[in-house]
Amino acid sequence: MLHLYALFLFCKTNTITFMENIRLTTVQSQLHWENIPANLSMFDEKLSELAGKTDVVILPEMFTTGFSMNAALLAETMDGNTFQWMRTKAKELGAVVTGSFIANENGQYFNRLIWMRPDGAYEKYDKRHLFTLAKEDVAYQAGTKKLIVEWKGWKICPLICYDLRFPVWSRNVEGYDLLIYVANWPETRRHHWQALLVGRAIENQSYTVGVNRVGTDENGLIYSGDTCLIDYSGQTLYHALGAEDVFTCTLDRKDLAAFRHKLNFLSDQDKFKILPS
Repeated sequence: MLHLYALFLFCKTNTITFMENIRLTTVQSQLHWENIPANLSMFDEKLSELAGKTDVVILPEMFTTGFSMNAALLAETMDGNTFQWMRTKAKELGAVVTGSFIANENGQYFNRLIWMRPDGAYEKYDKRHLFTLAKEDVAYQAGTKKLIVEWKGWKICPLICYDLRFPVWSRNVEGYDLLIYVANWPETRRHHWQALLVGRAIENQSYTVGVNRVGTDENGLIYSGDTCLIDYSGQTLYHALGAEDVFTCTLDRKDLAAFRHKLNFLSDQDKFKILPS
């Protein structure tokens, strides 16, 4: 069993090394519709007291605009305001900052997650599964490559919203320790969100975090938040309801390793390769 004191409090002894723990901050927030400066200013305030207190800050999907299909108007280049803000904020906090925004690369538009490190180095992930019901597939190009990053001794897989519905893409063939979804997931399907997060955690034997927004957007969609932290056995360790919320917790990889050793299900998974579409 996972000890709650190890999850929600910082380690008070010297027996657990820094490499075995990772501190996550989830940011569940309302978003200013299609207003990049207002959202960046808002997140400046929300993150202002986190310097030195966290290792990873997780923001929602399209955290500077809301889930807009107005790509031509809102898309930014990789040296634009949002990218530069993420670089500055990661350096200030001494932590990775991650979340997705609308990116323009060579005239093509992507729902792009950035994994920004404190030293300014970064990785990117373009959303693979575009939400056809909102015509996201018309406004944006789909990504083709899964991203696995390493940070503080952890292997981490960051994905975006609708990717949650597709377990093959999320499958833990890389031996990752933490699975992250950033989202704008509407209240009408909140049961799906919560159930699928638990499913992904169980089948991948991985800590799983889903960070969603709250409030109502200009399309009239209501978002209930339901930002969740699930452990490797599918137990919900934290669940934020329909209010804005900034939460920091500490995860212990020793507990994960012990659970996988005791119940070594991953070694029996089907072998497969994802072919280019």
